[in-house]
Amino acid sequence: MIPSYKQFMQPFLEIVKEANGSEVKLRDVINQLADKFNLTDEERAETFSSGKQTVLDNRVGWARTYITKAGLLEATKRAHFVITQRGLDALADPNTVIDNKYLSQFDEFVAFKGQKYDNISANIDEQGLTDDSADEDATPDEALRIAYKKINDALSADILDRTRKVTPAFFEDLLIKLLLAMGYGGTGEGAAHALGQSGDNGIDGVIDQDPLGVDQIYIQAKRYAHGNNVGSGDIRDFFGALNLKKAQKGIFITTSGFTPSAVQTAKDLGMRIVLINGKELAKLMLRYNIGSRDEQVLHLKKIDEEFFEN
Repeated sequence: MIPSYKQFMQPFLEIVKEANGSEVKLRDVINQLADKFNLTDEERAETFSSGKQTVLDNRVGWARTYITKAGLLEATKRAHFVITQRGLDALADPNTVIDNKYLSQFDEFVAFKGQKYDNISANIDEQGLTDDSADEDATPDEALRIAYKKINDALSADILDRTRKVTPAFFEDLLIKLLLAMGYGGTGEGAAHALGQSGDNGIDGVIDQDPLGVDQIYIQAKRYAHGNNVGSGDIRDFFGALNLKKAQKGIFITTSGFTPSAVQTAKDLGMRIVLINGKELAKLMLRYNIGSRDEQVLHLKKIDEEFFEN
């Protein structure tokens, strides 16, 4: 398990102290900390959902930031540090535990944390999106990601509940709009339409997979309540309808879920049928702004080290 950023503070400082006044490179410290805590290769490589930064780098980086802002470390050049007298004094007492509480005795740290992290945390806490333990152990980046996930989870539940209450015609049209937003059908008129007529053989919609309409995807939609899951019989019926249309591909979408036998039936019939349950549908609607819209966009910035290096 990857330690929290707080757990990295003291050993980070101890590693820099061992250099005896020489500057230490951040990457070397990260590697030594990974060895000290016996992290596996998987833990060392674990990244956030964006895939742009490892969790290890993020947490060690924030540990570095906090003890540097408190004056225990001094940055000498890009990603290089030396320990200060204040840092040596902190390590001199074996009873000292270097954490946020300890760092809060230094005015520089209080000023930094009050301006940067506490304001963010306060805004998040006002919405009831974090608890004390998460706020205490998470880095500011992680706190934002936790809040983002909780906001989206709440929105997903709300948008799914509303989708279950719309009319069948509205639901089918909603799905067509979603698939068009995802890039199916190109931009041509008539690239997608809901069928919904008697004698449609169990097909609710059709959409061109390409702008020229060479290949088409047929859609089956079930606007079911939570717990009323789609069974294997529905999958077989849809498969039969695809055969009647001489269709090669189909998407079965429901606002509920699929029984294990339904999932297995779809697998046994090959890759022609893609299953999308209610949770997946809600996530896609949020991602492509179907029934939702962007209220505010936040950009996470980081220092351009090469700019200052030059």
